[in-house]
Amino acid sequence: MKRRNGPGLPEELDNGTSANASGSTAAASPRITVALIARAFADLRRTVERTKLSQTDVVNRAVSLYEFVDSELTAGAELVIRRPGGEQYTVELL
Repeated sequence: MKRRNGPGLPEELDNGTSANASGSTAAASPRITVALIARAFADLRRTVERTKLSQTDVVNRAVSLYEFVDSELTAGAELVIRRPGGEQYTVELL
């Protein structure tokens, strides 16, 4: 399967680096407050620990990745996971 970067995929997701230390590409960024359910907060905490990225970086990447995946699925693409050893499956999002 050919690997590619999708349209609109932010550079942070493209090469694994942030624009600057805070993950911001603009001098002033919009801010929002989000109430996370317990599972989402636990997932965020584990991702921050594993990646050593800030919560802001993880949330920004998650939103951009969701937008990319959703737009691709809406356009008729499939999301396929391939594990080492060749096992693969198609992911169906609700």
